[in-house]
Amino acid sequence: MNDRKNEIIKATLELAAENGLGTVSMQQIASKVGITKASLYNHFSSRDEIVEEMYVVLRDISKKKASVGGIDYDKLGTQVSLKDILMGAVSSYRSMVNDPDMFLFYKVIMSERTINKVAAEIMAKETETMINATKSLFYALEVKKIAHFDDPDSAAFSFAMTVHAILDYESDLKFSGLNNKPEMMSGFIEEFCRIYGHKEKIDG
Repeated sequence: MNDRKNEIIKATLELAAENGLGTVSMQQIASKVGITKASLYNHFSSRDEIVEEMYVVLRDISKKKASVGGIDYDKLGTQVSLKDILMGAVSSYRSMVNDPDMFLFYKVIMSERTINKVAAEIMAKETETMINATKSLFYALEVKKIAHFDDPDSAAFSFAMTVHAILDYESDLKFSGLNNKPEMMSGFIEEFCRIYGHKEKIDG
């Protein structure tokens, strides 16, 4: 992506964070960047297109900053506990979504998702990405006999959605200035491991 498009994305995010995405016009974006509206349309056809591209660009940048990559399933072994594997996956995802620009983007999108179709589509896409990544991990955990799931897809859906909800709750606590509850995530993962850990399933 060229520098001008990056400038446009950054300007749009800053404007949306200040006054809400719904108030941002193409003219405002062009003025903030210092270009004409016609020039802006040479790069993006609409504000929604800018927001969609913003999601792709910011997510890719935040993944690289957080060193989030695909899990090497071949290296998963029983010497690594289920809890450590799950905590590591959640920690990587948390680092990605807490990247300053990504965190700001999600704040904007989450505030708009009930009234803006593009915002709702982005949140749905992010949730689906998280669920599918969890499914792949759970299939590998089953094959490696690190965990056992009677229904891996349902277990992955339940895990991903619960983690998603806890992260949202942590964000609300942080933004409101209320006390965070760091034990929430670890407590959930410990209980999840107690239920699905392979050794426990066999012994039970």
